[in-house]
Amino acid sequence: MVTLILFIVIFGVVVIAHEFGHFLIAKANGIHVVEFAVGMGPNIFSVKKRGTKYSLKLFPIGGACMFEGEDGLAEKDEESGEVMEPGPGSFLKAKVWSRIATVAAGPFFNFILAFIIAFIMVNMTGIIAIRDPVAVQVIEGGGAEAAGLQAGDRIISLNGERICLYQEISLFIQTSYQGGEIQVEYERDGSRHTVALTPQYDAEYGYPLLGISNGDLVEPKGFDTLRYAWYEMRYSVKATYKSLGMLFGGRVSRQDVAGPVGIAVNVVGATYEAAKEYGWESVLLSMLNITLMLSVNLGILNLLPIPALDGGRLVFLLLELIRGKPIPPEKEGMVHFVGLIFFMVLMVFIFFNDLANIFMK
Repeated sequence: MVTLILFIVIFGVVVIAHEFGHFLIAKANGIHVVEFAVGMGPNIFSVKKRGTKYSLKLFPIGGACMFEGEDGLAEKDEESGEVMEPGPGSFLKAKVWSRIATVAAGPFFNFILAFIIAFIMVNMTGIIAIRDPVAVQVIEGGGAEAAGLQAGDRIISLNGERICLYQEISLFIQTSYQGGEIQVEYERDGSRHTVALTPQYDAEYGYPLLGISNGDLVEPKGFDTLRYAWYEMRYSVKATYKSLGMLFGGRVSRQDVAGPVGIAVNVVGATYEAAKEYGWESVLLSMLNITLMLSVNLGILNLLPIPALDGGRLVFLLLELIRGKPIPPEKEGMVHFVGLIFFMVLMVFIFFNDLANIFMK
């Protein structure tokens, strides 16, 4: 029960932030929001205020912010039920840049939420461990020692990829390293140097390591909290798009893919059970971290240029900018409808995949 409540709260916060972004920018641009819905499926509760229906639906796995005129969605007369002509609040009547801002606002608000959560986490001093990419210790016999790195050296970049936090080193090795040497830029006594380093495979971790340990523990103060909040969110963004690259590249197995059920059981549930032994602060931090990752995931996934997603809608709006006229709404609506059908089939597959991952371990 606790796992279910935590999952609903986390997913609800992420979805509401996304849909509220669409809602707020639509209102600011005079676009009529027909319905603001949290969840999917049949209504549990709904109320209509100032022409907008606010709905809470049965399944807490999504949401929607529907605009008048979007995908052919037209207003109907409440008494006669007849379709009304698009009014000044129609999505189709808004300027193209207003529509672009409205569509992009959902993912953008997910990144805003992620930054706010990262800022809260960074200020949980004494609970969260933030580590700079500074070698506290150089492992004997490792690649770092062979390359001449010393304790106190700060890693600046790996193969040109900027490193801001210690955990980004492991992320690079697990997602970007293809074998051979790595060009390591590091800082020592205020001077920067570059060296070729060959990571050594570690049987305990199951992947190669640079040969440095721990990282330098820091406790940000003042404006530094904003900088480290940005670093934490940046890490989540990197982890998400690198994971997507591995997924599309066939480097991720079925067991590594999780939908709502898998997230609830294997992520939220397992994390809660592990964290509760250390007190409510540890549970809070863990749930905030999951919320941060989910918010970034939702933001990035919705920017993919796939029909029915915000990214797919942005493609049509950019084509309108190039052509100087919009794609006929009925044609665009058909493309997004096909995309929606695809995602419904995908959700069914992911649901059964989650069940298989849970019960066939």
